[in-house]
Amino acid sequence: MSQNEKAVAEKLLQINAIKLNPGQPFTWASGWKSPIYCDNRKVLSFPYIRDFIKSEMCNVVFEKFPDAGLLAGVATAGIAWGAMAADQLKLPYIYVRPKPKEHGMGNQIEGFYTPGQPVVVIEDLISTGKSSLQVVDVLKAAGLNVIGMVSIFTYGFPVAAAAFEKAGVTYHSLTNYPVLIDLAIEKGLVSADQQAVLLKWREDPGNWSGN
Repeated sequence: MSQNEKAVAEKLLQINAIKLNPGQPFTWASGWKSPIYCDNRKVLSFPYIRDFIKSEMCNVVFEKFPDAGLLAGVATAGIAWGAMAADQLKLPYIYVRPKPKEHGMGNQIEGFYTPGQPVVVIEDLISTGKSSLQVVDVLKAAGLNVIGMVSIFTYGFPVAAAAFEKAGVTYHSLTNYPVLIDLAIEKGLVSADQQAVLLKWREDPGNWSGN
């Protein structure tokens, strides 16, 4: 794990944006049982941590995607992060709705862009990758050149890695699930014997029951 990944994970744990509870799993909207709950929206309420995460995000965009000419935030959680990063990097900004607006112009992409622009998608969280890649499809259909995606956190599910590879999209996360688990053990938040349970969940989250 890099020091940057560890520092971001530490900040998320510090403000309870990430909660770990292998003994009493959370239930996601999909119905999956999960030993972890991640709510990066909380970060927006803590100015210094928000600033730190924003700077880390800008560094990754700058280093990994130097050709970025436009940032696109994913509604709703990625909108604020995309806007902050675009402001710091002095790049144009758009955001993408989950579905076209039902009134007015019926836009799904909000903001000004021109076909062919190299765009980096800003996401808060990558789980299965399905919703993130739907946004990529919308941008590509509008003629934009999607060169990659940056998120705050990824669970690192094999299904997500396969989906991104199939779509031909490069993505980078500021931190990830294995780094978080290592840090949680180091801090005594979970025991070493719970580590196997936590890592087993990631391999097949859809069928995990908590044991």
